[in-house]
Amino acid sequence: MAEIGKGVTAGKLAISVQKRLTRAQEKVMQKLGKADETRDVAFEEMVANFNKQMTEGGKLQKDLKAYLVAVKTMHDASRRLQDCLADMYEPEWFGKEEMDALTEDTDTLWLDYHQSITDKSLTSLDSYLTQFPDIKARIAKRDRKMVDFDSARHHFSSLQKGKKKDEAKIAKAEEELGRAQKIFEELNVELQDELPSLWDNRVGVYVNTFQGLAGHQEKFHGEMNKLSQNLNDIMSKLEEQREQKKGATAAAKTGEGAKSEETNHSESASSAPKVVQRPGPPPSRPPPRPMPSPDQRQQRVDPVEDEASVSDVNTESSTTTTQQSEVTNGSDGDLPPGFLYKVKAVHEYAATDGDELELKIGDDVLVLAFDNPDEQDDGWLVGVQESHWVQNKDISAKGVFPENFTQKV
Repeated sequence: MAEIGKGVTAGKLAISVQKRLTRAQEKVMQKLGKADETRDVAFEEMVANFNKQMTEGGKLQKDLKAYLVAVKTMHDASRRLQDCLADMYEPEWFGKEEMDALTEDTDTLWLDYHQSITDKSLTSLDSYLTQFPDIKARIAKRDRKMVDFDSARHHFSSLQKGKKKDEAKIAKAEEELGRAQKIFEELNVELQDELPSLWDNRVGVYVNTFQGLAGHQEKFHGEMNKLSQNLNDIMSKLEEQREQKKGATAAAKTGEGAKSEETNHSESASSAPKVVQRPGPPPSRPPPRPMPSPDQRQQRVDPVEDEASVSDVNTESSTTTTQQSEVTNGSDGDLPPGFLYKVKAVHEYAATDGDELELKIGDDVLVLAFDNPDEQDDGWLVGVQESHWVQNKDISAKGVFPENFTQKV
């Protein structure tokens, strides 16, 4: 309560207290049914819509702010991840400068995305919600003035119906009734014009908010997709660089070993193991990584047994030639349909998919033609184990396998 002497006179304070008391008495009389109440069903619907609209707007504002907090959190996490990658990226690696630039571009993109939503979506929504407190206050004032109007109307009516009529009091009551009615009707008319218009405007606000948000999201994800593709390209080329260095190192070691063997064992130089050149399989099939065959490991470790190895290879070659001759010279009924030639597995291969063929060193495989040549991937063949074909005479167990894991016989 305001203190007397600070802009509020005792008279005004008394009038304010009296108004509150009169309104309270009037509301009690109306609830008890002893006094009629001015009702406007259409206006009450407007107020219900207003309250719903204000609640929905507040929830939308709250959720949009929470979304912005989530964007900020994702930005911080992305920046830490990018900084970690940039710190680990060594200067001599491929694309060091491109990596640093990509880190900066990613950070800038997140900042722009957050700022765009704040400036264009949240700011517009905040401006829309600023009008609700004033209208809510005027609705409350209109309700108070309606009670004053009803009270003045009842007071005037009671004076007119009294047995002892005091014309002066009746005139004063009529004047107060007119003043109360004017104030109430002015507020009532203003709100009846504003509330329906405000209710209709909510559609435009929602459209602008979510349409703008969708546009910012589309732009952000489009730009982020480009940066992600650039990062993927840099990582792929870095991997290629690593493989090239790894291959060069292995070739250098092989060259040094061959030179040493040529100096110490000139006769065994011709049997030095060859470096297997294997084409990379298509992207849908990960590149196989063969383990060196026992024959190759033995050749590297024990060159003294070279002659024995050569003898074994010749014997095996002779046996393979005989087998191939038997297959080739057989009747059409002894060969699977689409037979091309036979290969022998020189490396083990573990199948990674249901349509692939498991290989063990020494397995003989009958190579078949693809039913649809367009389905053949570079570096891959299709065939069936010779042992399976001899026993079962069907190609249901055929599968694809890497060509560089085998040797044509």
